[in-house]
Amino acid sequence: MYHDNDRAKMFSRRALMLAGGKATLMGALAARMYYLQVMEADKYSVQAEDNRISTRLLAPPRGLILDRNGIAMAVNQHNYRVMVVAEQTPSLDYTLDALSKIISIGDGDRARIHKEVRRRRSFVPLSVRENLTWEEVARVEVNAADLPGVIIDVGQSRYYPLESLGAHILGYVSAVSEAELSGDPLEELPGFRIGKGGVERVYDLALRGKAGTSSLEVNSVGRVIRELERKEGEPGVDLNLTLDMKLQEYAAQRLGDESAAVVVMDIHTGDVLVMASTPSFDPNSFNRGLSGEEWKELSTNPRSPLTNKAIGGTFAPGSTFKLVTALAALEARDITPEMRVFCSGHTQLGSIKFHCWKKEGHGAQDLVSGIKNSCDVYFYEVARRVGYEKIAEMAKRFGMGAPTGIDLPGEKSGIIPNKAWKRAALKQPWHPGETLINAIGQGYVTATAMQLATMTARIANGGFAVIPHVARDQITEKSARPRTAPAWPSLDVSRQSIALVRKGMFAVSNEPGGTAYKARISQEGMWLSGKTGSAQVRRITMRERETGVKKNDQLPWKERDHALFVAYAPEENPRYSIAVIVEHGGGGSAVAAPIARDIMIEVQKRDMARVASDSTAPGTPPDLRRF
Repeated sequence: MYHDNDRAKMFSRRALMLAGGKATLMGALAARMYYLQVMEADKYSVQAEDNRISTRLLAPPRGLILDRNGIAMAVNQHNYRVMVVAEQTPSLDYTLDALSKIISIGDGDRARIHKEVRRRRSFVPLSVRENLTWEEVARVEVNAADLPGVIIDVGQSRYYPLESLGAHILGYVSAVSEAELSGDPLEELPGFRIGKGGVERVYDLALRGKAGTSSLEVNSVGRVIRELERKEGEPGVDLNLTLDMKLQEYAAQRLGDESAAVVVMDIHTGDVLVMASTPSFDPNSFNRGLSGEEWKELSTNPRSPLTNKAIGGTFAPGSTFKLVTALAALEARDITPEMRVFCSGHTQLGSIKFHCWKKEGHGAQDLVSGIKNSCDVYFYEVARRVGYEKIAEMAKRFGMGAPTGIDLPGEKSGIIPNKAWKRAALKQPWHPGETLINAIGQGYVTATAMQLATMTARIANGGFAVIPHVARDQITEKSARPRTAPAWPSLDVSRQSIALVRKGMFAVSNEPGGTAYKARISQEGMWLSGKTGSAQVRRITMRERETGVKKNDQLPWKERDHALFVAYAPEENPRYSIAVIVEHGGGGSAVAAPIARDIMIEVQKRDMARVASDSTAPGTPPDLRRF
């Protein structure tokens, strides 16, 4: 009996201990639940809401690009694209096979889709093809029942309504590569494109705009249930250019099938009205996606349609460079305007003959007639007196040997050689004969059409360091405001020297016998003053000189001279400069000068009111308005 009572007491104690432990545990659990549900309610409510709501970025409309008169050059349009949701398909390949019987799907598209589906969740729509036609959209919709997982989506794409016209200035947009990622969340959006080339690239951040947001209710695995709130983004900044697309169109038509470049700029403001490079390309093809065959055709074309020859093509400037040589000699006072040099058709330096382009010679030449007739022998003598270092320094003052600073990517510097350059680049000393050759724009000297137009503008405006630009406004990431007229710094070249060179340019185009006289503008008040150039690209042997130098039309295209012409107009109160380069075009007088004449007539016809109203533009010395 005693033992039974003892066991009962022990059992009661154990039960009591277990009950107490259970009560303690329940109390602790209740306290923790109270803490989490009451004391920490706000914190976990926010976290729960965050898990329930997903915020996604919305790509804003890209800013428009317009010419100076409001003509649309780059706009946005609806982009109808076909998408596939992998988890809704019996198998991805089955659906793609079925879809390919309705619209074309390239092997590259298939490979891309399979790559993306491995990186994304199976319920995320993947782009199969973009920029569908109405007919293709209709075919997909009609066959929707047989295309599980396929949907039609509407987005925005870039469209260039003028196609190849102005393509090199515009550039294009394309998908972001891994190397181009900058951390902007917009770049991660499917289908988002950034500017590549031209102003699309230079002003890309401003054109992008500000992203909008979409607040979405999602389930535990991230699938969208519904949209809760939507805030549209801010469109990108509209970009107004200085270009006149009517003039651009005329210039491109005038260049025709030539491999060529032309630049027209306002000599006072730096506005670029025309920048044509031929042949060109259609930037819409990059937006659509180039096939391998299309890319090969563009990239291997010997006339380089993808290169903006106006800023990215460098050519020997030929006799257009003689203007710089003349200025250097006048400023150094190594010659006088009246100094006469007799041209017999060649000059001698040691045992080497240096020939003039005119075999029989020009006879006695002074500064103005030397420019008018483009006499090589006259400029050989000028170079011998002044030395090439001074010529190189003057060339740099007038915008050569370095980028002009235009707001476009891909601008080449060209080459203004000197002794130090040759030693560094070629590990060779400078020879005396190279001074003569480079002084007439041959040898190592190279320049772009943009540099030649800038050089001419600085001569025409009286020696002020105008810098070209294509954006009419001052652009920031958030806004565009009117560009203020800058006070260009002086080049510290005397008015007298510039007036003498301009007098020679006037004779080139307006006096009988001038190398561009046949391409003159006869309308009074529209006269232009210019300088021809023909840049030799092959070596002429002594034997060929004895038997007769071959004409350009007797040579393969790649061996023909480059044809060049620079000019400004009108002769009174100059307003515009022009540079024309026709690659392997032959003679500057016969080929480039007539093109420049026709374009400058159109420039002045379209803008006569502006010429009249701006006839007293600040910064133009009065004594340069007439000779």
